[in-house]
Amino acid sequence: MNFMEIANARQSCRSYDPDRPVEREKIEAIMEAGRLAPSACNGQPYHITVCTGETAKAVAKHTMDPVFKINKFAMDVPVMIVISDKPYVKTAAYGSQTKGINYRSIDMGILASYLTAEAAVQGLGSCILGWIDSDPIREICHLDGPVQLVISLGYPGPKDKPRDKVRKDMADLVTYL
Repeated sequence: MNFMEIANARQSCRSYDPDRPVEREKIEAIMEAGRLAPSACNGQPYHITVCTGETAKAVAKHTMDPVFKINKFAMDVPVMIVISDKPYVKTAAYGSQTKGINYRSIDMGILASYLTAEAAVQGLGSCILGWIDSDPIREICHLDGPVQLVISLGYPGPKDKPRDKVRKDMADLVTYL
């Protein structure tokens, strides 16, 4: 797959096959893509925790909201990737403080893009979950830093059909000077 094929194929998966585990070699390929993701000063101010089995289900419980039916698919997800804070390297910390820019959030966004793009290459579905309860997930995963994102990962279920991408018109999104 070239990049444009990945960009066109990848979508947020909200229906997973709970009976189909993800092969370890596919998870490792996705983690390698994440390892290669660029970050400010190459500092990688995050930690990735891969949760499977009962740990994935425990994490899933803290990504859902039953009232608004947010992430109700999460209990069927075989792999939950938890992304938590780690300290900046000194140069990125200085730049972040001096410029008032949260490089960690930018770096985690890039990381999530790399992870989900490689998941698409591996034939897996993924969804970046921002609706999370950080503290319980942090406790489940024995983490030092706050949890910022959780990415669901698995084989798409039968209800996950390709959807048309709804995006802004190029003229509303890009200015050439």
